[in-house]
Amino acid sequence: MTLLTLEFFYALCGVVLAAVGVLIAADATQPKRWGSAAFWLLLAVAIGAGKWLPTTVVGYVVLALTGLIATRRVAVPHFSAGDTTLLKARAERLGNRLLWPVLIVPAVAVVGGLTLEWVKVGEIVLVNPKQVAQVALGLGCVIGLVAAMRTTGEGVRTAAWEGGRLLQLLGWALILPQMLAALGGIMGKAGVGDVIAQLVAAALPVQIPAVAVVAYCAGMALFTILLGNAFAAFPVMTLGVGLPFIVKAHGGDPAVMGALGMLSGYCGTLVTPMAANFNIVPVKLLELRDDFAVIKAQAPFAAVIWIFNVGVMYFCVYRS
Repeated sequence: MTLLTLEFFYALCGVVLAAVGVLIAADATQPKRWGSAAFWLLLAVAIGAGKWLPTTVVGYVVLALTGLIATRRVAVPHFSAGDTTLLKARAERLGNRLLWPVLIVPAVAVVGGLTLEWVKVGEIVLVNPKQVAQVALGLGCVIGLVAAMRTTGEGVRTAAWEGGRLLQLLGWALILPQMLAALGGIMGKAGVGDVIAQLVAAALPVQIPAVAVVAYCAGMALFTILLGNAFAAFPVMTLGVGLPFIVKAHGGDPAVMGALGMLSGYCGTLVTPMAANFNIVPVKLLELRDDFAVIKAQAPFAAVIWIFNVGVMYFCVYRS
């Protein structure tokens, strides 16, 4: 028997999102409150109850979410000058005490990830060893939330309201990584990797080990730029280029290839607006004038890191 499961934290996330949806529906100042409320309530169903719903139903929920986004029925909340002044006054009053609840989250995640799997009483275990990292992170978030409420002296409703306003600022970008990762899995099952393998073999001299490495790293970066997520690019490029040309043809180490291939993909993450949670959300939160300010600042570093990854992979992946 397992006491803390990943499904419990998914359900808890669903409860939080449902509370946000209800609060939006009750907020007359929200410019598009019914569409926004429907979005967050549907997302609550998909995340909180998706484990127990038929996959077809979850698919229709995802399509409904996409429809609300495409028709621009989801909007950010209205911020009055009084709200902003009040938030600043609270922040100045609490000072650096606001930081320690945030620091609790990674601390519990790290410590819990190293220890929770060993906690058990007889046949009862606290956490499934396969889920220990995710459960530890979820536990850290819960503890951090409780600590934040104690620090600020606010209750559950305020936590839901303020947390909901932050979620609304993030908006549809919040679910983009999951959607793109799912897209990568679908493309992998559809055989896109095999097609890419044929195209690469026809266009490049992949019988040369160095060319195979460059093709794989470049493909990871380019597909990440297109899909916005290195996890989405990984199955496609690994099945299409990495395994057939680096591992099977030249005897490369798959562990080295996979690790450095993901790092090459992350270089693409740094320069694409499709990675909205990294490159677009900060622009909105910081109210920057240039929508591509973050990407422009990161692009030179992405290029240097990508070149470094290619060199390291070439010198390490073929070492027996």
